[in-house]
Amino acid sequence: MKLGIVGLPNVGKSTLFNAITKAGAEAANYPFCTIEPNVGVVPVPDERLNVLAQMYNPKKVTPTTVEFLDIAGLVKGASKGEGLGNKFLSHIREVEAIVHVVRCFSNENIVHVEGSIDPIRDIEIINLELILSDLEIIDRRLERSGKAVKSGDKKMQNEVVVLQQIKECLDKGNAVRSMEFNEDEQQFVKQLFLLSTKPVLYVCNVSEDDLISDIESNVYVNKVKEYAAKENSGSIVISGKLEEEIAQLDEKEKQEFLSDYGLDQSGLDKLIKESYKLLGLISFLTGGPDEVRAWTIKSGTKAPQAAGKIHSDIERGFIRAEVVPFEQLVECGSETAAKEKGLIRSEGKEYIMQDGDVVLFRFNV
Repeated sequence: MKLGIVGLPNVGKSTLFNAITKAGAEAANYPFCTIEPNVGVVPVPDERLNVLAQMYNPKKVTPTTVEFLDIAGLVKGASKGEGLGNKFLSHIREVEAIVHVVRCFSNENIVHVEGSIDPIRDIEIINLELILSDLEIIDRRLERSGKAVKSGDKKMQNEVVVLQQIKECLDKGNAVRSMEFNEDEQQFVKQLFLLSTKPVLYVCNVSEDDLISDIESNVYVNKVKEYAAKENSGSIVISGKLEEEIAQLDEKEKQEFLSDYGLDQSGLDKLIKESYKLLGLISFLTGGPDEVRAWTIKSGTKAPQAAGKIHSDIERGFIRAEVVPFEQLVECGSETAAKEKGLIRSEGKEYIMQDGDVVLFRFNV
């Protein structure tokens, strides 16, 4: 899973990146501090792995990972190449989802590129640049497809209809992700690599005081939540500065710290969980004396394709999947006990994997 952290300059992108990756990306109080995207790969928190590790006592425990790209701050005119616009837009094309950091705190010591705090204005500046970039692509494609239709290529007529619908949507200032397409249209739209089709998670960056006080009364946060809901995007609230402090602690100190602040999970945990939900992702688990491991797949993935995440040979030679839900395995206390109770099921090629499935794939190549 590759997520791109975006936002206007000085909204807290690199501070958040530093916190969740401990990678030490440069964070400074001026625009374009981040030019090439910093990349950080972090493990996905999953308590189930610790439980299975106690059960199997493996040589190693391997969580699944998420890759964060800290992309340069964007300004008005990026779609026309202003600032670092062209680089910014090309980096966004590489990611599966956009983590859009929005400044929802006041601090006179940190300049705002637009001169004031207005999260909706900030969101729309970036969204507009993505829309304008997509419009250029659609206009070029329409011109080419239109010529083909005029020359008698009837197959292109459906393509032109979809392109015109997308253009109408973009002309109104709306992202393509707000549109609905049938299966064939979805495949076509996917090939266009439009920026505004990417799912977005809005991250409201607030001060430490705001986070631990009455966050419900934060006007900026409430506006962002309403905006996100209208376009079916996700939204969470974190404090980048607080996350920086948490990042310096070991696991025990982290839990104590969160407890002192009255928090049940860190901003990183929230960010990854919401990103999973946004992308329709789940995790299945494998366990044994050599390794306990988590694997990320799309919700709705069938057993052979899930096996292919481990190795292509397992998918090719798939025979069956021996599956037990994590909760049932834990209740039994061991794999042997789960077998004795008949809780380990034998599933075939049509089985759709569920989040938390503990599975052993049988295969023959």
